[in-house]
Amino acid sequence: MPPKINNSVAWQQAEILMQPAFIRVVDNIRKQLDVSSWKGTYHDVLIWPASTTDQTKAIVTQLLQEIETATPEQADDIKESLSRLPMPHPGYHLRLQRQEQQVNIDLWELCYQVCFLDYSPENPNSASVDIDTNLIDASGEVDWLTLEAKTKDLVEQVFANLPEQG
Repeated sequence: MPPKINNSVAWQQAEILMQPAFIRVVDNIRKQLDVSSWKGTYHDVLIWPASTTDQTKAIVTQLLQEIETATPEQADDIKESLSRLPMPHPGYHLRLQRQEQQVNIDLWELCYQVCFLDYSPENPNSASVDIDTNLIDASGEVDWLTLEAKTKDLVEQVFANLPEQG
């Protein structure tokens, strides 16, 4: 789930950093895959709130499909129903595979770890997050060298922590 951002300045800083962080994450993953025995594929996924049941997911999915061909009146009813249900948000995963081994990595979680101080994917909603202001220069722009260094270190850690060849 996306982290909680409690003030407008942090929100603006996050908007400045997220796209460059994503680009650097993907590029550094490519560099790691070039020298790794792992093969990677990217996948769009839906991320559901943790407490969402499979039945609720099925209902929401069905309603989202029905709205595609609904009349305007039916669409209003469907939107009303959807407003009372948990909605997924889009995610983007990297699936790493090597022989029988498979690991999924949430690319947005990696970006959050780059952009925020002490962000923990295990507990993303525990508290609000703080922007890593070292990634922004004195003029309020992205500090590309610092961003690249932090991203490279993080992606290298991800690959270093992959399971040993089995």
